[in-house]
Amino acid sequence: MFDFVHGNKRFVQIVLALIILTFAFWGVDSYNKSSPGETLATVNGNNINQVEFDQALRQQQDRMRKVMGSNYDQAMFDQPEIKRTILENLISQRLLMSEARSIGLTVSEKYLAQNIANIEVFQKDGKFDKQLYESVLRRENMSPLTFEANVASELYMRQLMDAYTRNGYASNNTADNLVRLIEQQRVVAVANISLEPYLKLAKVDEAAVKDYYDMNLKEFQTDEQVKVEYVTFSADALQSQVTVDEAEIKKYYDERQNEFGSPEERQAAHILIAVSAEASDEDKVAAKTRAEKVLQEVKQSPDKFAVLAKQYSQDPGSAASGGDLGYFGPGAMVKPFEEAVYKLKVGEISDLVPTDFGFHIIKLLSVNPANTLPLDEARIAITQRLKLQKTNNKFAELAEQFNNIVYEQSDTLEPAAELVKMPIEKSDWLSKNESGSLPWTDKAIQAVFSEDVTKKKRNSTAIEIAPNTLFAARLLEYKPVSTRPFKEVNESIRKKLQRKQALESAVKQGQLVLAQLQSGEKVNVDWTVPTAITREQHPGFDNRMARHAFQADVTTLPAYVGIENELSGYELIRVDEIKEVADIDEVHHARYMQQLRQITGEEMFQAYLADAKKNSDITMKPFSADENN
Repeated sequence: MFDFVHGNKRFVQIVLALIILTFAFWGVDSYNKSSPGETLATVNGNNINQVEFDQALRQQQDRMRKVMGSNYDQAMFDQPEIKRTILENLISQRLLMSEARSIGLTVSEKYLAQNIANIEVFQKDGKFDKQLYESVLRRENMSPLTFEANVASELYMRQLMDAYTRNGYASNNTADNLVRLIEQQRVVAVANISLEPYLKLAKVDEAAVKDYYDMNLKEFQTDEQVKVEYVTFSADALQSQVTVDEAEIKKYYDERQNEFGSPEERQAAHILIAVSAEASDEDKVAAKTRAEKVLQEVKQSPDKFAVLAKQYSQDPGSAASGGDLGYFGPGAMVKPFEEAVYKLKVGEISDLVPTDFGFHIIKLLSVNPANTLPLDEARIAITQRLKLQKTNNKFAELAEQFNNIVYEQSDTLEPAAELVKMPIEKSDWLSKNESGSLPWTDKAIQAVFSEDVTKKKRNSTAIEIAPNTLFAARLLEYKPVSTRPFKEVNESIRKKLQRKQALESAVKQGQLVLAQLQSGEKVNVDWTVPTAITREQHPGFDNRMARHAFQADVTTLPAYVGIENELSGYELIRVDEIKEVADIDEVHHARYMQQLRQITGEEMFQAYLADAKKNSDITMKPFSADENN
């Protein structure tokens, strides 16, 4: 496992980006809201709909663009396996949120504020900037309340996940054994029995070449190929055709004042004497009596509110900071608490405020008045929003017409191209296995090789090859599947058979030399300079060679093993010395303990999640390869 991760970091990153539970700040919306769209899954009666899935799909696409850069291929998200993975992640999120709430996990306002303040996109010169925060949310068309609810949801789930992933088990002996295993060194040398000298001796007659050709005709088949002309039409390309005037901007601003301002926010501190709503009357009376005594002490020394909060408050999220809950707006607190806060003046202290959490003593620390962003500062965001709105509307309108024209005038793409003001482009030769970057996704390749295109010479159907991107094509030239003639390939077959013969000779010779070495005979072999390698660090040795070196029987040294190398011949490996780890220092021990805890913690969490799914009522829509979600 460690070898695989070490040698395949890029692959692991890409896979993890798709399969781990991701709770991006822009995507965990209120699970109790209903949105339009087809239901794709249900979790204990709660629906996950098409809108939620599309949002999660876009987030994964954005992440993969960042991870893969120029290697990113939109077509990977057409695969049913990827769509299923994304939907399963949404199901896991829904389950985790439900489980977190059912066991009473909470997120304090202060903890929430700290997490938001630590998000780099909201920081200026390394510090949280409120104006930048509001500006970013406006650009994403999201209110602070919605965003904060999203972050709170993530924090709920993270608490549950961390309870497992940060508390895995690892014994000291296991960690020490792992250190000894991973960091054991073997001093090895290598010799190559090259196939090159045997190439000159290899003889392959014409009959053998012809026999190979006749028995492997599929190897010499050329793919079916097409050249097409095509039109792509996207919402992004329409933006240059869309304009927004000042009157539209002013109207939007006047009609949506609430989008360009923030409500009044209040900063309060509190002392909580906790008692559950389900507690006995006796416990509630005892808690109230204690709260009244604390209130009396607060009234006598109001300037010591923070000190008394540290001493008496039973809110673990705020007690250490003197009860400070930070700033919050309407709707952020339970109703009795909020009503009490908004009746206070700065510096005033409330009487006892009962809620389902217990009895609160509240002090109002400061007030941020409501404010509205001036039109000049909101203009850019409004223009972008209106332009996007108009672009999407225009795309939806033209998309239907584009589909109709491509179908109805199936002998030409010109009317469709004129409609959307896009050029007709021409492809190079394409084969069925050449899907890749836009526009040549799997769907586009399937379309251009359909019978309508290749045999009936009609336009392909208009298909969506990426979100808000349509594609249609028609045939220019066609090459059917064919077999390359023998005369064209006979020389390459001859060289292939000669190389195979030479490899067999080199392997036979290598195995003979290996047997002589293992029996103790002296053999003249050109060894490399001995090098110390470990299972993870083996420069100059590929993974396969290193694995054989560590699998060698080292009862007697030097030990010898050999492996076939299709490129060069036969590799002899000599193990001269074993260097065990003498002393395991605390740093190495701690590092491997941490790795083991993380591995076992993640296994515990996955087992917990699997059990939660097993005991839940879950239905999920299957995905097929030709679906266009």
